[in-house]
Amino acid sequence: MSKFDSKNIMPRFSAIAILLTIAATVIVGKAFYIMTAEHDYWMKVADRVKKDSVSVAPTRGNILSCDGQLMASSLPEFKLYMDFQALKDAGNDSLWNMKLDSICNGLNKIFPEKPASAFRADLRKGMADERRRRNWPIWDKRVDYSTYTEVKALPVFRLSPNKGGFHVEEFNARQRPYGSLAGRTVGDMFAAKDNGRTPRCGLELSYDSILRGTNGIIHRRKVLNKFLDIMDTPPINGADIVTTIDVNMQDLAERSLIKELKQINGNVGVAIVMDVPTGDVKAIVNMEKCVDGEYREIHNHAVSDLLEPGSVFKTASIMVALDDGVVDTTYRVDTGNGVWPMYGRQMKDHNWTKGGYQWLTLPQTLMYSSNIGVSRIIDDHYRNNPERFVQGIYRTGIADNLHVPLVGAAPPIVRIPKKNKHGQYVNWARTDLPWMSIGYVTQIPPISTLTFYNAIANNGVMMKPRFVKQVIKNGEVVMDFPPEVMRQHICKEKTLHEIQTILEHVVSQGLGKKAGSKSFKVAGKTGTAQISKGTGGYKSGGTNYLLSFAGFFPADNPRYSCIVCIQKSGLPASGGGMSGVVFHEIAEGIMAQSLKLDVRAARDSSSTFIPDVKWGNIGAAEFVLNSFGIPTGTNWNGSFTTPIWGKTNNKGNSQVELIRTPLYKRTAVPDVVGMGASDAVYALEVRGLKVKLSGRGKVVRQSIVPGSKVIKGQVCSLELKI
Repeated sequence: MSKFDSKNIMPRFSAIAILLTIAATVIVGKAFYIMTAEHDYWMKVADRVKKDSVSVAPTRGNILSCDGQLMASSLPEFKLYMDFQALKDAGNDSLWNMKLDSICNGLNKIFPEKPASAFRADLRKGMADERRRRNWPIWDKRVDYSTYTEVKALPVFRLSPNKGGFHVEEFNARQRPYGSLAGRTVGDMFAAKDNGRTPRCGLELSYDSILRGTNGIIHRRKVLNKFLDIMDTPPINGADIVTTIDVNMQDLAERSLIKELKQINGNVGVAIVMDVPTGDVKAIVNMEKCVDGEYREIHNHAVSDLLEPGSVFKTASIMVALDDGVVDTTYRVDTGNGVWPMYGRQMKDHNWTKGGYQWLTLPQTLMYSSNIGVSRIIDDHYRNNPERFVQGIYRTGIADNLHVPLVGAAPPIVRIPKKNKHGQYVNWARTDLPWMSIGYVTQIPPISTLTFYNAIANNGVMMKPRFVKQVIKNGEVVMDFPPEVMRQHICKEKTLHEIQTILEHVVSQGLGKKAGSKSFKVAGKTGTAQISKGTGGYKSGGTNYLLSFAGFFPADNPRYSCIVCIQKSGLPASGGGMSGVVFHEIAEGIMAQSLKLDVRAARDSSSTFIPDVKWGNIGAAEFVLNSFGIPTGTNWNGSFTTPIWGKTNNKGNSQVELIRTPLYKRTAVPDVVGMGASDAVYALEVRGLKVKLSGRGKVVRQSIVPGSKVIKGQVCSLELKI
């Protein structure tokens, strides 16, 4: 007999089947209704809980100095917010009210410039603001990571964002560990709207495509009331660039320049240091006086200022004349009493009020920076063919476009004479040639002038100024920028050697003495020029001057070239006496930084390698000498110590011989003048004398005459001086 009771089971089964069918029908119907009638509504809801194609910024690459030190780096910064609605939804209102005083006191300790009462009033205002309560700013500025962690440790803030309401907005901020050092060259970023990722100037702007990297893409989905970021395309971080800037040289150049600018009340100062064989820019300073009297980097004057260079241009003029063979170094020129008529105008030397220089040789025209001497040499030999002179100037490379990789850099402007169909000059006056020869009628930025002088130091090879050496990604070099030769020769070899010698004499014998050094040879040229005021000319109102010194060091084996330019108003104004002083400090500082000392280098034929050991405890002296690796010999003649001296052993090596004093010599007072205090006291007290000291340093006088008989208990006064 079957145990299946169909009469009782089948009705139940049918009822369940009918209920499931009805439920399925309702579900399908509801789904159809949602897909049709409520389609638009639910699509709007979906848009609120998802975000597609969200851009993810990469980490910007670093800017490094030549030795790998960080000059600009990307670090996270945070804006702090409070979501009072999330706090209320989590039911933590009472906790907030209870901890509010602790929170405000904690914020005051972290941000002491704002009192706790102000924080309390501000947070209460945020809780009452219906419109902004979900994103109420706790602090109006960005903070670094350490400050963010301090705030997050406060009561309530340490809870999750959904429970405590505290949340942040993260920014990829640009930081410069060395502050404003080389600020205009390194560059900076805009700080608003675009999360600070748009460069403003300098290398940040010029190499933005390398530093920036590539954005990634994510889409966001809200799951369990939390947004999840799902990566579609990961961001590619930017690469690092290695500059040629040397942090120590940059700091030295800035301090030296600012010191002189403050002393002479200068308006603008520029200093550039270049490595001779490579053209690497090791330091570049651009200081400008601000309204508050402080000096800051506002513009990159070193590469953008198109000013008449003045007398530093005379070197190029004399180089052209020597190279063309129209004169030689024995050539003599009459400069008269310091004033010479030139086509209706007067050419003056700086000492015209003292009677001028009279007759000068060609080297002396540069040594004493004679305007008349240089302009007469050029005008006498090129007045009928000024094109030849200007072509010679272009041949020296001083007018070349250097293509400096900094936005705002300007190429030099040196006008070329042009004739019309009648053979008449259309852009050239008769005064242009003599005035161009002494640095007027041209516009040359300091970087171009320095590149020219660097070529003189580099035996005629002109190197392109280099600011960036390498591009590094993940520790590997992905791009290299080797030194680039712009001109293999700027003049004939004979001309170059003559110019090098003359420039050295400018510093050793001429007007550039203040740029020189007692430790090494320096070569260079001074420059003092009036700055034109456009249509107002040179004498409308107060006179402004451009003071320059360009040169290289050491002159006999050049390692670095340097130019210092200072713009100032009024007199006194001296290129050698002002810019030359800055050049001197930079050169001395750089050579001191690169100095490597070896104790063996201090020895000469008359020096004693071993120390001069005085009277004292033989055991202590032997211990010290052995610690320094100096061998000692001993001679046991008695019980007490006598003088210790050095001698040469039979192997030719210096050693110290320690001799014990015979007992019978203990009765004589020793000579302790020149000893240190401890050794003198030992030498006297071991003989039974008492010692009284005055002063510090070494013994210069003793009260008991050396050689006298020792009387035990007698007091010997010692006078010490440093």
